[in-house]
Amino acid sequence: MTTELRVLCAGAAKGLVQALSQPFESANAVRISGRFGAVGAMQEVLLSGEPCDLLIVTESMIAALVGEGHLDGATQRSIGRVRTGIAVRAGEPVPDVSTAAALKALLVDARGLYFPDPVRSTAGIHFADVLRRLELHSSLEPLFHTYPNGATAMRELARSQGPQLVGCTQVTEINYTDGVCLVGALPQEFELATVYSAAVTTKAMQPELARLFIESLAGGESAVLRQEGGFEPVGNQATAVGR
Repeated sequence: MTTELRVLCAGAAKGLVQALSQPFESANAVRISGRFGAVGAMQEVLLSGEPCDLLIVTESMIAALVGEGHLDGATQRSIGRVRTGIAVRAGEPVPDVSTAAALKALLVDARGLYFPDPVRSTAGIHFADVLRRLELHSSLEPLFHTYPNGATAMRELARSQGPQLVGCTQVTEINYTDGVCLVGALPQEFELATVYSAAVTTKAMQPELARLFIESLAGGESAVLRQEGGFEPVGNQATAVGR
């Protein structure tokens, strides 16, 4: 019987996990069973008692779950920092989002906004707050198209019809989705750069395989793949760590 490695993963790292799964499975005679979604949803699944060997969510959530005894802190590795960005469908004109004024002008003219869960998703919570700070939340709420995670939101944006549709989520979820184009990160005053980390659960059935997969995710061999997907190295620059 094939050994199974169970992974709970934030949507921002879904593309990376999927890209590395096949070679890891072949090299280690294992099948990776991944479940992906908003970080809050992944935490809920873990705390419900569902079997899990490895959790990939925000660094702040990892730290909290280590403190509560759900994760092995000695196994924690940072995967990278991910900014929150604006997307349009591939082939559409690329608007300016470099300033708050430019972003507001784009959103005022939008005919649909695609973004992840504004309650449990890091990017969704943040984008809803940006809309409030721009005093647009109430007026644009009828245009909201929200989904359980950013990858789904971007997939639906890619499938959508009609002009002037705008998406917002983690840049990795934009970069890993065919049919959408990253316009750019949110303007500096609205920037959210979230550090994602991985750790082995304290109830892991396959702790050694989980450690090996963390090395695959965070190690030097996947550095180029992470960079291409939108992960940035975690350095000394100030970072807003999302929920």
